[in-house]
Amino acid sequence: MIVGTQSYTWHQVCAEQGKKLNDHWADVLPLVAQSGCQAIEHNSDAIGSPELADRMAALLAQHGLKMPSVYAGSRLHDDGWEQSVATVLKQALFAKQLGASVLVTNPQPLQQDKTDAELRCQAEAMNTLGRELAAMGIRLAFHNHTPEMRASAREFHHMMLGTDPKHVGLCLDTHWIYRGAGNSQVALYDIVKLYGARIASLHIRQSRDGIWAQTLCDGDIDYRPLVATLRDLRFTGPMIMEQAIEKGTPTDLAPVERERRSREWVRQVFGV
Repeated sequence: MIVGTQSYTWHQVCAEQGKKLNDHWADVLPLVAQSGCQAIEHNSDAIGSPELADRMAALLAQHGLKMPSVYAGSRLHDDGWEQSVATVLKQALFAKQLGASVLVTNPQPLQQDKTDAELRCQAEAMNTLGRELAAMGIRLAFHNHTPEMRASAREFHHMMLGTDPKHVGLCLDTHWIYRGAGNSQVALYDIVKLYGARIASLHIRQSRDGIWAQTLCDGDIDYRPLVATLRDLRFTGPMIMEQAIEKGTPTDLAPVERERRSREWVRQVFGV
């Protein structure tokens, strides 16, 4: 298992300083390496050209880092899904050059719940995308935020039950499932029980009293049952730390120290 950081963490750090992350990788990647992380997950559209991919490859090599997974936006619930699939596949070619074996996608959420027809369309599109990615040696992993957990989590469950396990895996984003289910560990671990065999990657975050913590630590989610499950499943995919800042999150630690403490916590709890 390889442990990395999600670029959203560093996007927030740069934004606080009035900077754009994509202009400051030369400053950020040394901090990622100093924290003890082995990898970073970035957005596929930000490496979606030969020039961008070559630049990122050189920076990763310079700092001894890998990019085992990428995150892709997609719109798959309507008639435009084929164009969205084509766009993601083009981006995936460059991700593959950087060593990515997992592509995480969160199909575009809507303010309103998606209709049954939209859910069926999205599942069909996910199957198509997953099949094409598999031919490239990349595993597709479905990701969610809170909207997919609304209305008995019907969107979440249909993206699992309405797709072929051979072509569509799961990015288990522990805290978005927990929060989307009304801060429920019961719901989180029920999903792990139902779909654990399909976990292709992990996004992990922690909160205390419902507010995101600045580091991974003991808090609202007890991660120790997940450790045992992953061991039983012989999970070897990427584990991506994705601490983030929201209203009420402490910010007294320097960004690299937040990451270093998070990485040490992962080492102590997950043994990696």
